[in-house]
Amino acid sequence: MGSSIRLGRIAGVPVGLNISVLVIVAILVFGLAFGRFPAVFPGWPTVVYLLAGLVTAVLFLLSLLAHELAHAVMAQRHGIEVGRITLWLLGGVAELRGEPRSPGADLKIAIVGPLTSLVCAVVFAGVALLAAVAGGTPLLVGVFAYLAGVNVLLAVFNLIPAAPLDGGRVLRAALWARWGDRARAAIAAARAGRGFGYALIAVGFLQVVTGRGFEGLWLALIGLFLVNAASAEEQQAQLGTALHGLRVGDVMSDRLVVADPDESVSTLVEQVVLRHRLSTYPLVDTHGRFAGLVTLNRIRAVPTEARPLTRLRDIACPPEEVPSARPDEPLTELLTRMGGGADGRAVVLDPGGRLVGLLTPSDISRIIQTAGLRGSDPYLGPRGADVAVPYHDRDHPSRPPGEPPGGHPGGHRDAA
Repeated sequence: MGSSIRLGRIAGVPVGLNISVLVIVAILVFGLAFGRFPAVFPGWPTVVYLLAGLVTAVLFLLSLLAHELAHAVMAQRHGIEVGRITLWLLGGVAELRGEPRSPGADLKIAIVGPLTSLVCAVVFAGVALLAAVAGGTPLLVGVFAYLAGVNVLLAVFNLIPAAPLDGGRVLRAALWARWGDRARAAIAAARAGRGFGYALIAVGFLQVVTGRGFEGLWLALIGLFLVNAASAEEQQAQLGTALHGLRVGDVMSDRLVVADPDESVSTLVEQVVLRHRLSTYPLVDTHGRFAGLVTLNRIRAVPTEARPLTRLRDIACPPEEVPSARPDEPLTELLTRMGGGADGRAVVLDPGGRLVGLLTPSDISRIIQTAGLRGSDPYLGPRGADVAVPYHDRDHPSRPPGEPPGGHPGGHRDAA
């Protein structure tokens, strides 16, 4: 559900539209302009009905945006980063890169969305009432009355106790407070969501076979989305349980081949890439601070003839776009942020901003595959992180004699 059309930032959060939102706009505009409005408010030209339908669709999208912004602002107040807000075919989604730290925070983030929809309903109902008192046309009153009703339905539907709906988050918060186990609560809410999704699919199928094809297909589509999203949430909760207790420093690759930001692309290729055949090369400045990330895909994008004149800093993913963490940070918290990383990697920095490790898809895959083998023991125990050094000084940092081997040489040999 990437943003095809960027709308800018609101409250510091990138906001965009997925191209699929045009489908719901078309459905609303034509359904209202050629169905509801002419039937309830006859006597107007078609162009007026189309204009009324378009205004209704735009205001409905704005109310959806208000719903998601409420989630985002409340999440930010509880210290959770919000990656973006995207409006799409089935509504909107606020991408939270983190999890609430208490049942109370979870409840507040969940409930504020439906409450905002109810506030929107009250506002639209008030505008409809004012328009009626001021002698506005029945069609104008009808537009705002329709929006008030739709926002009430949006709030009520989202309060159904089934993840990933807001009501599922409320259920998760309540079970978390009762059981004291967030993962168990999340799994229960996700299973409720999957069951509700299957029920919607069944109802949609019945409507299709009884002649209400469009409504049935729409319900089935929503049900299918809920089933898939709830299943993904259950898997995420189970993964969080399996990785509980692991720190970023336990998993990161700390034997790195790094490069100088001012080196040319051709120098990196000839002296390093062809020798080590890694997929990821962090850049560090003369003080050891992280200065960007270069991957094979970024190198391939540079024409061969331009490589001698192109510096690595010119093609690197900027530091601010790469998720970062401290070695002692819980691994599960970093994983929630890595989904928004430009290159699917994360860097590990010490308090002074010096690069000490790298986390790549191959590192994550390896720890997931071995998570079930850990039992109650930490994964390989805590490991010290070596400070990365430029490749032209030495290829890999070394450990003092007698120190246990750490890191995974070549551990970031994942697909570029």
